[in-house]
Amino acid sequence: MTSSALSGPASTVPLRGGVDIPVLGLGVFRAPAGRETRQAVTAALDAGYRHIDTAAVYGNEADVGQALRDTKVARDEVFVTTKLWNADHGYRQTLDAFERSRRLLQVDHVDLYLVHWPVAGPRLETWRAMEHLLGTGKVRAIGVSNYMSRHLEELLEHAEQPPAVNQIELSPYNWASRAGTVDLCRGNGIQVEAYSPLTKGRKLADPPLVAVADAHGRSTAQVLIRWALQHGLVVLPKSTRSERIAANADVFGFTLTDAEMTALDALDENLVTGWDPTTAP
Repeated sequence: MTSSALSGPASTVPLRGGVDIPVLGLGVFRAPAGRETRQAVTAALDAGYRHIDTAAVYGNEADVGQALRDTKVARDEVFVTTKLWNADHGYRQTLDAFERSRRLLQVDHVDLYLVHWPVAGPRLETWRAMEHLLGTGKVRAIGVSNYMSRHLEELLEHAEQPPAVNQIELSPYNWASRAGTVDLCRGNGIQVEAYSPLTKGRKLADPPLVAVADAHGRSTAQVLIRWALQHGLVVLPKSTRSERIAANADVFGFTLTDAEMTALDALDENLVTGWDPTTAP
């Protein structure tokens, strides 16, 4: 599906293995465990999101699961992602960690399970466990997060089942710097997901970005999300405020021009707002 064919937050693109993933997801990184996370997930589902992205290390899997049970949206309509944390690498450790996450979420399957970080040492053993989980049907798709080109090349050399997804930090402010990783993913059928697409707020007042937003009568956050969609990315903006969650989904009624996309791409400054996986061995 091209960006022009996307009609709303529940629009999907296909992953390896025949699984469809919604192009817009709610990220719950640093969403406090408890009512705040539950309310954010509920607000997202009410706004039309059908994709929730959590992780073991976030400490809020149980609250995501509770919100899924409380909503009137059917479980099979919501795409749920969680992630394996660094301390749980290794074959048996991965299987055990997955079961902990599944129990906290209280789901019979997870739609996408990701290796959160390219931990040195046992990461190939970890991937064997990920492949096993895929074979059991408890996971519909497997992938990685924070994998740069060298990590992907190592994995692709040894994997029986290549990753369906690579989730990395992407925005106009590091797009050119990470083009090699994006190209490697696309050349190997790996869907790229963009986390921290809003730069954790650092660039929302940047004049070139503001100029594009003003031209469309949109917020700079909406422009950043639209930019990601038009680059064919699955995008994961994070918010716990219902009005912002709704606004972040209202990005399907306008299109950035080719010139605007080019101008935004040129804003690259190798910005990293969190972890820098280029330093991972």
